[in-house]
Amino acid sequence: MAQTQTRIQSAPRIPAVFGLLVAAMFLAATPLRAEPLTLSLTEVTDWKAVYGTVEARDRVPARARLGGVLVALTVAEGDMVTEGQDLGLVTDDKLALQSDALAAQRTALAAQLANAETDLARGEDLLASGTTTAQRVDALRTGVDVLKGQIASLDAQAQVIDQQVAEGRVLAPVSGRVLDVPASRGAVVQPGEPVAVIGGGGTFLRISVPERHATSLVTGDPIEIAAEDATLTGTLSRVYPLIENGRVTADVEITNLPDRFVGARLSVRLPIGTRTALLIPATAITTRAGLDFVALVQPEGPALRTIVPGERLTLNGTPMVEVLSGLAPGDAILTEVPPTSGASHD
Repeated sequence: MAQTQTRIQSAPRIPAVFGLLVAAMFLAATPLRAEPLTLSLTEVTDWKAVYGTVEARDRVPARARLGGVLVALTVAEGDMVTEGQDLGLVTDDKLALQSDALAAQRTALAAQLANAETDLARGEDLLASGTTTAQRVDALRTGVDVLKGQIASLDAQAQVIDQQVAEGRVLAPVSGRVLDVPASRGAVVQPGEPVAVIGGGGTFLRISVPERHATSLVTGDPIEIAAEDATLTGTLSRVYPLIENGRVTADVEITNLPDRFVGARLSVRLPIGTRTALLIPATAITTRAGLDFVALVQPEGPALRTIVPGERLTLNGTPMVEVLSGLAPGDAILTEVPPTSGASHD
């Protein structure tokens, strides 16, 4: 009975060892279907992840030029406007009263002018017949000129009031998106008070970087931005010389930057330096039992070698993986691990 149990317990070890030997022989006999790759050090860029803020190039307030009551407001936050578009209307009841007063004065002066012109015409007829003197006619003519000047003055004052009424229209100073509307309909506004804030001239990305990376920021460097499930590429356009609170401010120019939300924070990757790394194609790595292997080319055939992978990156459109340990420059590997159920470990 004891011999039977011993035979049963040791029986499974024979196929396992046999299978490992067969797998090793199969891997060694497998032809190199992939092109061998000789490894060498590659210069890669180190990136610093920071956050950038979407900023409008021009942030211009649409101000009320007239003090009064905001009786109309035609825009809200997020609306797109064009330069010169009406955004609201401010009225002042005193201007209407002043206009009515000037109109009444003009009517009175116009009546006086008509009477004075009649007296002047009569005086000229009397002067022609020798009944009156030239001095009297000159006085009548002067009276007519004075009344005409007074009427012209009232007309000019009326034009000033008309201009003040026209300045009650709040116009968009630039074309763009309405960022903020601090005033509300029915509110009393003062001259120069902003009714709306317009963001125009396009958008850019403003970043704030720790000062230890200030010397590594170079105008014209490529910048990677993650925006709305897409990766965009921009250019570092300006680095400000003033350091505040231990951080450096810089601007990034980028085309097709979403401007729906001004002030939105986006993830940005900045190049802060270069280093050398040993890179292999991602397809050359296979994972088995929680370990990562590559097929190392040897004189007796390919053999799997354990590696410690590092950062994943893309080089010339090819997904690559940095090798931290397990390989060295000059090693030849297969870009694809041969399919097999076992492995010969080196």
